[in-house]
Amino acid sequence: MKHLHLVCNAHLDPAWLWELEEGAGEALSTFRIAADFCERYDGFVFNHNEVLLYEWVEEFDRDLFIRIQKLVEQGKWHIMGGWFLQPDCNLPSGESFIRQIQTGRTYFQEKFQKRPKTAINFDSFGHTRGLVQILAKSGYDSYIVCRPDQKDCPLPGEDFIWEGYEGSTVIGHRAFNAYLSGRGKAHEKIKKWLEVHNEKEIGLLLWGIGNHGGGPSRSDLNNITDLQKETEEFNIVHSTPEAYFDQLKHKDIPIHKGDLNPWAPGCYTSQILIKQKHRQLENALYKSEKMISAAAIQGLIEYPESSFYEAQKDLLTAQFHDILAGTSIKAVEDNAIRMMDHGLEILAREQMKAFFALTNGSHKANDGELPIFVFNPHPFPIETIIDCEFQLPKPLKDKAATLSIYSEGDRIPSQVEEEESSLYIDWRKKVSFHAYLKPGQMNRFDCVVEEREYSCNGASLHERDGNLVFKTDELEVWINLKTGLVDKYLVHGLSYLKEGAFLPIVIEDDEDAWGSHVKSFPNKIGAFSLVDSEESKRVSGISSDQELHSVRVIEDGEVRTIIEAVFKYNDSYIFYRYKLPKSGTAFELEMCVNWIEKDKMLKLSIPTTIDDGNYYGQVAFGKEELPQNRKEAVSQKWSCLQSENSDKSFSCINDGIYGSDVQDAEIRLSLLRSSAYSALKGGEKENVLPQDRYSKRFDQGERHFSFRFEGSSVKERVENVAWEALVHNEKPYVLSYFPSGEGEKPKPLLEMDNKAVELSTFKKAINREEAYVFRLFETTGTKRDVHLSLPTINLEKKVELKGFEVKSFLLDTTAKTLCECNLLEEKIEVETGMGLLNG
Repeated sequence: MKHLHLVCNAHLDPAWLWELEEGAGEALSTFRIAADFCERYDGFVFNHNEVLLYEWVEEFDRDLFIRIQKLVEQGKWHIMGGWFLQPDCNLPSGESFIRQIQTGRTYFQEKFQKRPKTAINFDSFGHTRGLVQILAKSGYDSYIVCRPDQKDCPLPGEDFIWEGYEGSTVIGHRAFNAYLSGRGKAHEKIKKWLEVHNEKEIGLLLWGIGNHGGGPSRSDLNNITDLQKETEEFNIVHSTPEAYFDQLKHKDIPIHKGDLNPWAPGCYTSQILIKQKHRQLENALYKSEKMISAAAIQGLIEYPESSFYEAQKDLLTAQFHDILAGTSIKAVEDNAIRMMDHGLEILAREQMKAFFALTNGSHKANDGELPIFVFNPHPFPIETIIDCEFQLPKPLKDKAATLSIYSEGDRIPSQVEEEESSLYIDWRKKVSFHAYLKPGQMNRFDCVVEEREYSCNGASLHERDGNLVFKTDELEVWINLKTGLVDKYLVHGLSYLKEGAFLPIVIEDDEDAWGSHVKSFPNKIGAFSLVDSEESKRVSGISSDQELHSVRVIEDGEVRTIIEAVFKYNDSYIFYRYKLPKSGTAFELEMCVNWIEKDKMLKLSIPTTIDDGNYYGQVAFGKEELPQNRKEAVSQKWSCLQSENSDKSFSCINDGIYGSDVQDAEIRLSLLRSSAYSALKGGEKENVLPQDRYSKRFDQGERHFSFRFEGSSVKERVENVAWEALVHNEKPYVLSYFPSGEGEKPKPLLEMDNKAVELSTFKKAINREEAYVFRLFETTGTKRDVHLSLPTINLEKKVELKGFEVKSFLLDTTAKTLCECNLLEEKIEVETGMGLLNG
């Protein structure tokens, strides 16, 4: 007999058009009603996921929570999915997805002794292919989604084998007509399914009153009971996702190799402040774990598990799909920013403890020395420009004197730049220096006051044909004095950009927060242009009579040249700072945007010379070839246009944007939208916004962006862009401090010999007293070996990784052994090369 599995759920967004407090109240009400029906109706099974909602019930209605525990034990209430909540499934990093699952798994195992095998994200707006490996290595064999539909994302069937980047698979299912059915209409949805799927032998259907809670209703259950009796061809049963997939496993199912996108591409950019704050918290959490582990593993401090849990919970909550995607009301946006700032504050305090502990064993400063400490959280050496501000013991009186930086007795390139404060007393100083940082440890530099001559390091800066021309042995950049844009960017004489690069362009948009009816934002309706000298002075807040050019050099020294430019569109302004290095070929662009446009989008136009290129971007534990022809694409820390024919590649590394598009060799990075909060177009209503009053738009006012750009050969970009993006986001920890000179110098945490392998985390293991977990990810898609050195336990091992493979390891600091584990931190049996890791 044919089978139809009915999965009753109550979709409840913890926050969206309402705040979290209202979501908590609705969770209590929904769970109470569902428990009543579970107890009254024989055979009925209620399914629900999301730790956050269960935690609310546990805290605010303990008796109800105990009832649910009993119902779960009796099989009448099913723990579904098992994640912390339903996050956005494109924007979080791979490590963040693991934390969503780990937190959920740990909670449901502890409270209900349950471990679901089917993951669900019914309401997320798209799903990265990188999820497959994460699911498979977290104990899941199946996954249910609702979006996008067949029109937006053609699939070979409702059921499909979803294959990940490194070959892992899970069974995927796209639900029929979404996750809800409306009050009293479940039987109608079932009848429609039966009509459409009459040939299927096994089926699944989601039903329940949703969006603001609800779940089952008495009329729905009575109607379903009648329909069960009337239907002869199908055995219609109240069921669970796992029961459906257990039956389905024996069927022939087609394979899908790709992501599940797109839908609502406006969500890649809406409420950019939330996205940037989310990236900051992600970076801070994973950098803090590495830094604090380096101190705790050597007994210098206690590992702050409770602090990490609180900060991680802030991050996971903010990843909820209507929060991180930017489709919520303003009160939810404000709450999310406050919540993530809470997490950042917790981590900042814990980082400070680790910092001082890790300066142990560093000698006292000599007379006239001012020590600067830099912790490199990465397991490989890096060369980068370090900025540090500090307080001088006394003001500099000798005008010929300057500040020099020394590393292990050798002077390194450095320059003094304008500090953040503007006191009339010469107390604070900012120094920038080119540093080589040893891996996984604290690095010391010493600042001294001395007289010395400025060295240009072979670089030149001059005007030529209306351009500011910056030139080193490796790099040449031309900035047009009439436009403020980059007209030339050459690396070793090879051109990567066309004229007019980095033009801020204004794109036609509307009030829809989702961008629910579009797949692209193609139409340029305007552009920012360079202001004149007087306007530049006015908006820069300059009151003196001296002339101020709209394109001006504001810093120039041994390390870099910084050029500032000011642009305007209507009443919106942008301040650029091009940071051009005296060594290396990558340059940075910092943007301060004052934006007050409505129903428009801001993109950064980068016309390249790579005419026949493919466009790639970082996704969760993977690299995806992104669409072109102006289709809006989603990626994470980096995107890259490259051509095998010309052997040219140009990479764009960011600190918190996710959307972009490409056509005719022009990359357009999406920076801002100014749509309305929670505005969704549809139906017969011509205007969804009230026409008799002001309606709030998001991302009005000042926003900041930081980018790192570089051109090179394809091989060089493929090998380097991922670790460069990681360093740009998880920056070294820098602080000037006079150490006591006491104690022993800590050892490096972890050293690796291959930068193409990313260390995504190094942290204390869950529920294991003397164990740590670290995770490696191969970033390029190429099989490779990496040599590990763990100096704290005097252990060295070789690890083999497939292309895009993620591997986790348990480090027992007492037994001094290392073994492979799954993403849930459970030991797994390892054969062949990996057997080297068993002790």
